Amino acid sequence: MNETPENDPIETELDADIAEAEAEEAFADPLDAVIAERDQWRDRALRAAAEAENVKRRTEGQMNDARAYAIQRFARDLLGVADNLERALQAAPQGADGAAAGLVTGLEMTQKSLLAAFEASGLKRVAPGPGEAFDPHLHQAMMEQPSAEVPPGTVIQTLQPGYALFDRTVRAAMVVVAAKGAGGAAKGPYAEAGTNGGTFDAQA
Repeated sequence: MNETPENDPIETELDADIAEAEAEEAFADPLDAVIAERDQWRDRALRAAAEAENVKRRTEGQMNDARAYAIQRFARDLLGVADNLERALQAAPQGADGAAAGLVTGLEMTQKSLLAAFEASGLKRVAPGPGEAFDPHLHQAMMEQPSAEVPPGTVIQTLQPGYALFDRTVRAAMVVVAAKGAGGAAKGPYAEAGTNGGTFDAQA
């Protein structure tokens, strides 16, 4: 009669493996929980940082809007002063001497100081030159005319400068625009003026 040994080496080794696996599993469960909690807190931190950045941007935008609104009405009142200074300089005699020359110099210095104050407050003068692209956000087309000097759809002449405050149009610049489709070969009532190198003056 064969008797089974009390301690089978195979069973003993199997029991040891099972015990080791159970120990590893018991150790892994808390570790996985710690890792999951860490990832959760990291995700919360990233979300909080993103929300803080969004709040910062919104606050800056609201502050810029409040600042622009606060000085926009005052800026509009000063535009009339700037226009009158420019008209006075346009009407001033060229090559004046004596008292007239001093008056013209004073007007130029006053205009320069006023425009510098505008720039410091974010108010920028908009006066496109001949050939500049027409921008409907900054310019107001008062008329179209054929032109042999500038491409179609671009500015021929600025009749009245405009102003923009923090990239917002306070007053659009009044301009004359080259008619599209006319090109350099256009013939009409303005063709002779174009060949002589002159520009159309809407105030004439």
